[in-house]
Amino acid sequence: MAVKVAAWVREGTKRVPAFWQMRLLSLFLVAAAATEQQVPLVLWSSDRDLWAPATDTHEGHITSDLQLSTYLDPALELGPRNVLLFLQDKLSIEDFTAYGGVFGNKQDSTFSNLENALDLAPSSLVLPAVDWYAVSTLTTYLQEKLGASPLHVDLATLRELKLNASLPALLLIRLPYTASSGLMAPREVLTGNDEIIGQVLSMLKSEDVPYTAALTAVRPSRVARDVAMVAGGLGRQLLQKQPVSAVVHPPVSYNDTAPRILFWAQNFSVAYREHWEDLTPLTFGGQNLNLTGSFWNDSVARLALTYEQLFGTMVTFKFILVNRFYPVSARHWFTMERLEIHSNGSVVYFNASQVTGPSIYSFHCQYVSSLSNKGSLLVPRTQPSLWHMTLQDFQIQAFNVAGEQFSYASDCAGFFSPGIWMGLLTSLFMLFIFTYGLHMILSLKTMDRFDDHKGPTITLTQIV
Repeated sequence: MAVKVAAWVREGTKRVPAFWQMRLLSLFLVAAAATEQQVPLVLWSSDRDLWAPATDTHEGHITSDLQLSTYLDPALELGPRNVLLFLQDKLSIEDFTAYGGVFGNKQDSTFSNLENALDLAPSSLVLPAVDWYAVSTLTTYLQEKLGASPLHVDLATLRELKLNASLPALLLIRLPYTASSGLMAPREVLTGNDEIIGQVLSMLKSEDVPYTAALTAVRPSRVARDVAMVAGGLGRQLLQKQPVSAVVHPPVSYNDTAPRILFWAQNFSVAYREHWEDLTPLTFGGQNLNLTGSFWNDSVARLALTYEQLFGTMVTFKFILVNRFYPVSARHWFTMERLEIHSNGSVVYFNASQVTGPSIYSFHCQYVSSLSNKGSLLVPRTQPSLWHMTLQDFQIQAFNVAGEQFSYASDCAGFFSPGIWMGLLTSLFMLFIFTYGLHMILSLKTMDRFDDHKGPTITLTQIV
């Protein structure tokens, strides 16, 4: 939600800008999408009621160019004709969080003039994340709306200008941003930029000129290198290495008039007579993959992968899937009936009936392999087999394919994993011990006969 930055809320005995609190909460969501190259945009004006509260700019929302025009059109049509565009080279919402008075320490804020301007502005609007394309075309958009060419000004030239409330003017003021490795630290640069904003606004106020101002940047100053780090927390260990991301390649797609069969695996390895070959680079991402022999209709799908030189001969792998309707579940289910390996005129068959799922879904499994330590989902019809195959992170879909994207995956992992079984058995064993112990305690009986102190005492005769 776009927040009116001038709003103040009380926290204890301190008064904290609501804008900085909301931006602190949105830091993680906005930083996670930093690769989208979004920047913040702050708008304020000397006129009232130019912007209604934005309902669709929730936390993490990125404002597009079309949405930005819906915010700017009313301000340019009904508001002042003098527009100030403070354009910084780099700026991110993290700069407001790091250098603003987020926790009530306003004396340390580098945006005191901006905060004061937003506090006193009759109308203001804050968009925490705006698409870089919208910002790159912002100057051209304002020029077309105002019918005035942008005028690059600084403090010296601004003092010589005589602005007229009836004539449109677009003033472009460039604000620098220097990284910490430069001559000046970011805090010092942002403080200097804030002073420039304050001086410009003071000059306009002294001349009693109505205006609409905007502060944004060409590109973000900070980029989150690892989204997982943002989700897990900002803490980092000393000498922590950046994790090496796995290579993601596009799936194999068989098309006739549209994509019909999708096949993907993180690793595709085949062995013949214990000699292993990695077919991953030849299968995924390659432009010359031979899919001759592939076939598709509503009930049967066949994906054929042919390799010209594999183990010294031409080898073809055929994944054959069947789509059937089951009245019990009132839906269609697909099953990979078999996997065929054709080489040298011979055919080797692997049963793969456990590769199954609803037809509207894809199928995913961590390992689809003929090896016993990988689950043995591929069972050779003849034992022992000279061929072995392992597909890691296997996923396939042959029915109800929409575009180049897999549907929701039906995973092969069962609900009761070995860890769950161990936990259940241990819990049952402990419950048995507890029940047995409780039964033993309840079986204890107290003495029902005691010595009568009025009668003769009980004597024990010593036996010599």
